[in-house]
Amino acid sequence: MSAQTLFVTGTDTGVGKTRAATALIRYARRQGLDAVGYKPVASGCERVDGQWRNDDALQLLEASGGALRYEDVNPIALPAAIAPHLAAREQGVVIDTAELDAGHARLAQRHDRVIVEGAGGWRVPLNEACDFADWVGAHRWPVVLVVGLRLGCINHALLTAEAVMRRTRLAGWIANRLPPAQPHWQDNLETLRDRLPAPCLGVLPEHGDAAANCHALDTAATRVALGLAASATV
Repeated sequence: MSAQTLFVTGTDTGVGKTRAATALIRYARRQGLDAVGYKPVASGCERVDGQWRNDDALQLLEASGGALRYEDVNPIALPAAIAPHLAAREQGVVIDTAELDAGHARLAQRHDRVIVEGAGGWRVPLNEACDFADWVGAHRWPVVLVVGLRLGCINHALLTAEAVMRRTRLAGWIANRLPPAQPHWQDNLETLRDRLPAPCLGVLPEHGDAAANCHALDTAATRVALGLAASATV
């Protein structure tokens, strides 16, 4: 078995990638798919029982059903809350994409879907020679773009979508309502629906819990992105 993979990126850091990725995992599992999360590189980790642990990765682990080890979900955990290549440099290591590939391959061989969450935005460096765009583009994984509904989101979303489509396919995007509520957020949402060249999978509610976030992705577009339906049904 080889899993289908979706890569979740964002218009910036702090826009809700983990919120969207966990909602995708939970929705896929509700539809009967054995879906799991993968956070290949996480910076900004804390010591827990002598091991580095990242809150985003822990949320992915929980959403994945509890059968995985932490290391399966997050093979590279770095303490400094800075860009991954800088956090790795602080630790005297270099992020090797072969290690990221190996971690993904182990999950892909055992599960139906792998939801991979990046760090920061689309072009965040992994090492001196490679960034997330290079790594994902080499695999041609379809991408889900998370757009935090805040000032500047239209420009950031359109630029990121353009960059993604130079490397691979944009499978869809998820709007995340960030607090404080953006004035005219519905107008911004409609502009994004008109201008982004991919379907909206859903709108995550402000302050929504896990169940509400999962319900928000109960759309035809999400089912297509997860391979549960043909694109003609969107």
